[in-house]
Amino acid sequence: MQIDHKLIEDLLAQASASSTAEKEEAVRRAEEGKQLSYLDIALLLHVTEPELLDRIYRVAGEIKRKIYGNRIVLFAPLYVSNYCVNSCVYCGFQRCNQMKRRRLTREEIQQEVRVLERMGHKRLALEAGEDPVNCDINYILEALDAIYETKLDNGSIRRVNVNIAATTVEEYRMLHEKGIGTYILFQETYHKPTYDRMHPNCRKGDYQYHLGSFDRAMEAGIEDVGAGVLFGLYDAKYEVLGLMMHNAHLEEKFGVGFHTISMPRLKQAEGMTLKDFPHLVDDDTFKHLVAILRIAVPYTGIIMSTRESAQMRDEVLRYGVSQISAGSNTEIGGYKEEDEAPQAAVSGQFQLSDERRPLEVIKTLIGNGYIPSYCTACYRQGRTGDRFMQLAKSGAIQYVCTPNALMTLLEYMLDYGDPELLEMGRKLLESEIEKIENPRVQRVVRTNIARMEAGERDLFL
Repeated sequence: MQIDHKLIEDLLAQASASSTAEKEEAVRRAEEGKQLSYLDIALLLHVTEPELLDRIYRVAGEIKRKIYGNRIVLFAPLYVSNYCVNSCVYCGFQRCNQMKRRRLTREEIQQEVRVLERMGHKRLALEAGEDPVNCDINYILEALDAIYETKLDNGSIRRVNVNIAATTVEEYRMLHEKGIGTYILFQETYHKPTYDRMHPNCRKGDYQYHLGSFDRAMEAGIEDVGAGVLFGLYDAKYEVLGLMMHNAHLEEKFGVGFHTISMPRLKQAEGMTLKDFPHLVDDDTFKHLVAILRIAVPYTGIIMSTRESAQMRDEVLRYGVSQISAGSNTEIGGYKEEDEAPQAAVSGQFQLSDERRPLEVIKTLIGNGYIPSYCTACYRQGRTGDRFMQLAKSGAIQYVCTPNALMTLLEYMLDYGDPELLEMGRKLLESEIEKIENPRVQRVVRTNIARMEAGERDLFL
């Protein structure tokens, strides 16, 4: 895997010198649903004209509605260890920070999971620092066992995505055999000089090894991989083109690109100051980036974490975001501590902005016309990798995704909802079921809803 750095620089220089007419032509190609070239994407990234920006936002919203409908997937991160041997200058876990280091025991992991299950979560993203002694692959595998085996009343975690350091084919195969969902890894920045400066004297400092992680993961049998960069480390336009080149490489070699792209912006963390980073991304630019990524990779899920404010997250849902975290805590053992002392101050990997609980997030989503979804059916039915993409590109995925989202919403309402949510949710369910065009699917959904009302759980297509 190689990133053509000179090509990125040449494309950005060409787009920077382009005329409004050239940028409008790229917008028109996006509106017509044509495959965009790297130059088209570079031109879209350089659009500043208000009328063209409005058209970009409009087409991004249309693409999202066409492919994903109005469902929004919810998840939560679970940080199990802050031991880290790296010195990443932007991260609160960097080794030089004088902080209490710990990793959760099996019982502590299960305590965290039970709190998350009481929130209604079904899908987690397992997170950990890199430390081959205190947080090796065996610890991660044991953590996965602890998560999957923990049940509380009707609560269970049905799929765990994993975000851990780049590793070997053998260790990726171990993760695959444990039944993980998506393997997630952020390149952080595709600009190699910046990457080297951000990761001095540490295991993560090998740019090329880090870049090749998805190749090794896919060779090990993991079909879904999730990428991301930390916007603010270098020029955001450069990062988007790097993401597109990386995605194209995977599509060419393995037949499928990124399952998801995460969009974190650099936030204040222990041991660093934002004044040292000259490439911070403002709100308007950030919304622009979301829209362009939705246009450039229509079938890829776009993830927005609680780094962003509630207002920002609510807005970018209109431009392409399809998955959001809810009720997040980045402290090791933070969910249990917060559950026992909600006002206690905690320090995690980075600063959070959206502190709403899942119930509040779900009510806001429904109020804005979305279907909150805890669905994990595709992972468990083998609709992953190229099979998922084939269904998505044909439009057939709509026959299962919306019905499954509705059933997971009802499950949440029955087990964790309050009277207000039950009233809001039932109105949404009836309205959305009427929109299902296939009579057989509509009958199955109504039958399953009746079964769930009678006490059954985890019904899906």
